[in-house]
Amino acid sequence: MTSYDVNAGQPTKKWPQYVAALAATGGALAAGASLGWTSPANPKLVNGTEMEYDFPVTEDQASWIGSSLNLGAAAVCIPIGLLINLIGRKWAMLGLVIPFTIGWALLVWAQNLAMMIVARVFIGIAGGAFCVAAPLYIGEIAQKEIRGQLGSFFQLNVTIGILFVYAVGAGVSVFWLSIICGIIPLVFGLIFFFMPESPTYLVRREKNQEASKAFKWLRGDQYDPAEDIAELQNENEEQKANNLSIAEALGRKTSVRGLVISFGLMFFQQMSGINAVIFYTTDIFAAAGTDINPEIATIIVGVMQVVATFVSTLVVDRLGRRILLLMSDAVMALCTLFLGIYFFMKQNDENSVGNLGWLPIVALCVFIVMFSLGFGPVPWLMMGELFASDVKGIAAPLSGTLNWLLAFVITKTFVNLKALLGDGQTFWLFSGLSILGTVFVFFIVPETKGKSLNEIQKMLAGEKSTAEVEEDKN
Repeated sequence: MTSYDVNAGQPTKKWPQYVAALAATGGALAAGASLGWTSPANPKLVNGTEMEYDFPVTEDQASWIGSSLNLGAAAVCIPIGLLINLIGRKWAMLGLVIPFTIGWALLVWAQNLAMMIVARVFIGIAGGAFCVAAPLYIGEIAQKEIRGQLGSFFQLNVTIGILFVYAVGAGVSVFWLSIICGIIPLVFGLIFFFMPESPTYLVRREKNQEASKAFKWLRGDQYDPAEDIAELQNENEEQKANNLSIAEALGRKTSVRGLVISFGLMFFQQMSGINAVIFYTTDIFAAAGTDINPEIATIIVGVMQVVATFVSTLVVDRLGRRILLLMSDAVMALCTLFLGIYFFMKQNDENSVGNLGWLPIVALCVFIVMFSLGFGPVPWLMMGELFASDVKGIAAPLSGTLNWLLAFVITKTFVNLKALLGDGQTFWLFSGLSILGTVFVFFIVPETKGKSLNEIQKMLAGEKSTAEVEEDKN
């Protein structure tokens, strides 16, 4: 796959960028397997006919085993941001194979509940760190014309990891499921070892010769990276000339706008009710009067997530980020509205929904598809686009921390929320928040499609890009 670089007018190869992005998102595959593990594992731990371990696990303890991953992920986001600036994106991600391996080993040979929780925290540390490091790495290695597509590979591999665990977990014990999941990060490390470091990081470390080699690896031997390196050097020199502390750099107009956008997207992603809808999968299929096995139901949902996320990778650089976010949140609001109506009616009169068994299952399917098209992948993609290199190592992790903390809170409080408000009213709450999210995207979130990282910074600062200035002249 060869094309011409729009700015330099020189031939470039795109397939090496696809290879590097897919290799980097092997960590997302491992993270997805970690997220999906609880779905097939928890029923076997709590209700299994045979004990999976030499100690019993109650439903409440299983919820802690599942949600402790979120705490580990939240705790690591800021440290990984510092680490990727200290030792580089590549070696930081390779280093995450260690906590992944420790976590899965502890889980495989757990002797008590505490050991299982510690194992899940280790796994969460590795998975959460990948959610920060991989989007940043991909955002820095990709040409602007395909950056959206490559950035979407991250969420695609997360959903593939979840589906993989759903399918494998339906047929094996928790012990073997954990061993299989533990192999995934080892395979990632073996493949990613041969990928290049981010040229952005190398230029920032004044390793221009290595950056040139990385650019040629990613763009092809015929590519001349001089212009790219010069642009990155100018950006670094401007940042050094300003001599800003981290706090001052975060206080810049561009950084503040980037944080507002990224925080808002992460907040509305979690507040859409995605976890609640997934948790209700079995109940919704049962309410529809189907005889589908709960494990098959979760696999069906997993397949829909993968297919919809794959479609998103194909259209994100054509339709743009904003339109996917707007369509996604608006339709999700309708889906949770209808889910709320159904469960409210059912709660008040079981017979009133006798002929409406199709409604919740249609709403569920459409919700999953629309989430996977927009609000699933795009917030993580944009997190890698919005920040200048001097604040990227702290700003992006702050966004990731917020996401994981919200995921933990919703996971642990969803049952309490239903008890306090009622089933239907809880889904209406999510619907209202999705409507607010749609408004937020319409008025606050800019379109970053087709813009270089430098052009995005100018846009956030309220300046015109070079292309726009030239267009005005003409």
